[in-house]
Amino acid sequence: MLIAIIIGCEIGFWVVLGAGLLARYPLRMRRTGAALLLCVPLVDLVLLAATAIDLNGGATAGTGHGLAAAYIGYSIAFGHSMVRWADERFAHRFAGGPPPLGKPKYGWARIRYEWRDFGKAAIATAIACGLLLAMIVLVGDTDRTEALYTWLGRLGVVLAIWSLWPITHTLWPAKPKETGPDAPRERAEHTGRN
Repeated sequence: MLIAIIIGCEIGFWVVLGAGLLARYPLRMRRTGAALLLCVPLVDLVLLAATAIDLNGGATAGTGHGLAAAYIGYSIAFGHSMVRWADERFAHRFAGGPPPLGKPKYGWARIRYEWRDFGKAAIATAIACGLLLAMIVLVGDTDRTEALYTWLGRLGVVLAIWSLWPITHTLWPAKPKETGPDAPRERAEHTGRN
């Protein structure tokens, strides 16, 4: 049941986000669009409430409860950047905005990007672990919350794996390919030197 609610919340996130962007750009209803975009975090509150109600009703914690904590943590940490990502694309497509910038490909800009994303993942993990621990304390029954301890370890493993990207980009930064006569000038442009 809780997994169905998680799926519904994920669908709800994209529906509310899409409706907000649709109202904001193609329909030119900026206030309505802004109001809908402000409602995006409400999806997380629905999932949090459903999880709390389920546990307070005597349910034994399982995969759905751990997944709900992880979903909420990652949604809070990455939600703003996902909204910004979608907003840039809608603004470009429907309002004549500048083309969206992709992630940097090389140099310090790429290293900073990877560490910033890892920082968001660390925040997401901290939020999710905090929610898991809160569930464990609130239920107060180790037999009913045993599965949540497993999720603490899983989230730690995910974060450890995620750390490989910024570490490898720091130790072995990507460099532009040297092809053609313009290669040295291209490298100078990407590093910010002229």
